[in-house]
Amino acid sequence: MSTCATDSRTLGEPMPGTAATASTWLLLEQAGPWGAMALTSSHLDPVLGRALEAAAQDTGVRIALIRRPGRHADPGMPPPVRQVYAAHTTPGNVWVRAATTTDPARLLGLDFAALGRGDHRSFDTALRGGPHTGDPLALVCTNGKRDRCCALLGRPLAAELAASGVPGVWEVTHLGGHRFSPTVLVLPHGYVYGRAEAGTVKEVLHGVREGRVVLDGCRGRSAWERPGQAAELAVRRATGEDRAEALDVVLTTGEAPRWEVTVAHADGRHWRVVVARGASEPPRAESCGASVLGPPARMDVVAVRELVVAGVG
Repeated sequence: MSTCATDSRTLGEPMPGTAATASTWLLLEQAGPWGAMALTSSHLDPVLGRALEAAAQDTGVRIALIRRPGRHADPGMPPPVRQVYAAHTTPGNVWVRAATTTDPARLLGLDFAALGRGDHRSFDTALRGGPHTGDPLALVCTNGKRDRCCALLGRPLAAELAASGVPGVWEVTHLGGHRFSPTVLVLPHGYVYGRAEAGTVKEVLHGVREGRVVLDGCRGRSAWERPGQAAELAVRRATGEDRAEALDVVLTTGEAPRWEVTVAHADGRHWRVVVARGASEPPRAESCGASVLGPPARMDVVAVRELVVAGVG
């Protein structure tokens, strides 16, 4: 097999990676207003919110609240039936499960460690869940109490998508990366998009239905930490590979500010990607509500090299 190498100058704008990191997402419908820390500052029982946070800690499960796009008048009463989703985004074991519940405390019956590993059996048992058979999910960050950008830019995008008949659109609590608002998490594969526009989201969702990844605006797959996110996108750009399940991040070595990431293709090819943490210039505000300018961190891809693997090619 031939080897190839490139550097960050050939890969387009360096990708900073996304703060939305999780191998498994657990999404609970909660209408009404959300505070900055939504699980404990919304109409969800804060005792339950703290218990869910504790149960999910260090399991690879990230819990977020979702609500339908539109006006969010304070109803004062919880919805009688709530939608719940669980989604695992690691290549080779991608799934979305769906359920409804009248009692969100039933989520405490989940085996969070197993969910984080990609085992959905406790979700199916505790919530009588099953496969999500509908359209891909487009989750638009709209938590304005966490950052104004999300409300000012995210809510109009969610409303526009819903009004134009795009199925599977929800508003979601904090995804991270305020300065890239509006941000959108797309499931089942878990890619996050920044500075999203309605047309781009529609194109992304069309790609998902065909098993493809749209790179325009993509900030990485949430299953991996930031170096892995940047590395996988760099390989996609270098090779033109757009199949969602074709690539996997199999090894990350090193520590900040420099890592070496091994990305594997389903056909046996491998790449070594060098990723370095840099600073964006010129200084800018991290978010709509920030008054202090600074150089936000980003992930720079320094090099991409295809490896020769014995027995392949």
